[in-house]
Amino acid sequence: MRYILHSVTAAAVMVLIPAIAQAEIVTETVRYSHGEQAFEGYAAYNSALGSEQPTVIIIHDWDGLGDYEKARAEMLAQAGYAAFAVDLFGAGVRPQSIERRRELTNALYADRDRMRALMESGLDAADNQSAIGADTAVAIGYCFGGAAALEWARSGADLEGFVSFHGGLATPDGQTYEQVQAPLLILHGSNDQVAPMSDVADLAARLDEDSAAYDMEIYGGARHAFTDWHASERYDASADLKSWAAMMDFLGQALNANN
Repeated sequence: MRYILHSVTAAAVMVLIPAIAQAEIVTETVRYSHGEQAFEGYAAYNSALGSEQPTVIIIHDWDGLGDYEKARAEMLAQAGYAAFAVDLFGAGVRPQSIERRRELTNALYADRDRMRALMESGLDAADNQSAIGADTAVAIGYCFGGAAALEWARSGADLEGFVSFHGGLATPDGQTYEQVQAPLLILHGSNDQVAPMSDVADLAARLDEDSAAYDMEIYGGARHAFTDWHASERYDASADLKSWAAMMDFLGQALNANN
């Protein structure tokens, strides 16, 4: 499958990715189910690297699994990781309006058990792909997906790490970070109007109180969705490049150390 990065600055992210000799990048749409509902994930990996590769699970933004997440998955495959983008909305459900996006995400925020179960179903679907090593995986998420990654971490999921890119940071009533099994990486903009710096400070206090392992990087002046090269007014090339590099370092420690 071919895709186009719709920004010259977005393409610059590729400079940070080391070339993999004799790369044979395979991409495929993966159909799976949760209960009676069908879902559609996306896998990308370098087939030359064998089976059960260290894996990155990608959780999409509120517009559903689309070209953006697929492009990120292929970038990760070029860097030597298997990637699997999960689907939390359902096959063919890719909302176009803000109202519909809000409806779908609010439904999952209201039913945290379902949100967690859908992420686990996506992980199971990833594990069924021969090249993907779901037993050695890190979850990353963008915006809504960043909030979902933190939800997954709070559930005690047995992953190697969790990364939030400009995600929602609020902790639901009654939840803590006491059950977190792996390190967290929070990548956030100082000018994020959706999750302001007061939310960052509150999250840090909660993580400290629960003795969770975490790091944060704050990018001065960066707005919400600063990595989204389609969001021309909010895209911040410097923060995008720095946050990608920080994630790659995190993956190197969390995944490569276990191989």
